[in-house]
Amino acid sequence: MSGVMKRMGMIFRAKANKALDRAEDPRETLDYSYQKQLELLQKVRRGVADVATSRKRLELQLNELQKKSSTYEDQGRKALALGREDLAREALSRRSALQQQVTDLETQHTQLQGEEEKLTLASQRLQAKVDAFRTKKETIKATYTAAQAQTQIGEAFSGISEEMGDVGMAIQRAEDKTEQLRARAGALDELMASGALDDPSGLGKDDLQAELDRLSGGSDVELELQRMKAELAGGGSSTPAIEGGQNGQGAQGQPQDRPRFDKQ
Repeated sequence: MSGVMKRMGMIFRAKANKALDRAEDPRETLDYSYQKQLELLQKVRRGVADVATSRKRLELQLNELQKKSSTYEDQGRKALALGREDLAREALSRRSALQQQVTDLETQHTQLQGEEEKLTLASQRLQAKVDAFRTKKETIKATYTAAQAQTQIGEAFSGISEEMGDVGMAIQRAEDKTEQLRARAGALDELMASGALDDPSGLGKDDLQAELDRLSGGSDVELELQRMKAELAGGGSSTPAIEGGQNGQGAQGQPQDRPRFDKQ
């Protein structure tokens, strides 16, 4: 069970890392790092300012103590000149106490001055690093943006090429189908014309049947024309033709029936 849990944890971390990698934008990460460096530089500068302020306060206190020390020295001289040795001794004692404070403040002042110099140097170095990082950051961002744009353009061209390839294949398939239909239509026309393929509608005829129908139509016209000519010839004669009839009828002076032409 422990091994399974470790494996599941590893898979989860791997997938989470992959998801974060896809979501991460290097430009945003660089901007965030630069912002953090600016904040650190600001803290260093604030520290330099605080140390410089403390040093300035010590300098003011030293000036005040030195002034008091000079005052006590002047007072001791005056008291000694007036014969007041006791007052002169008190003034010199106070001056000695102030001198000890001055010595302590001068030591602190030296230490603060050293700290201030160190922080100032660190601030200058950090400022140089931040400036260098900012330049590098902008260079990386510009390079990344250019590479991203180039990749997008390449992907767009790739998509266009794939799309045009699909269009070309569709056009080729359409042309092939068109040629196939044209060939099939031509073959059917040839089969219908030769009579090899029956016409289910009964309207299609081959060449031989068409010729027979034409001859048959011409014969009917010729027969009708002959009949009309015979009728005209029979109606225009003054004496009917006398011919020996059938069924025992001879030339007894009885007129024969007019010949008739049955319509064929």
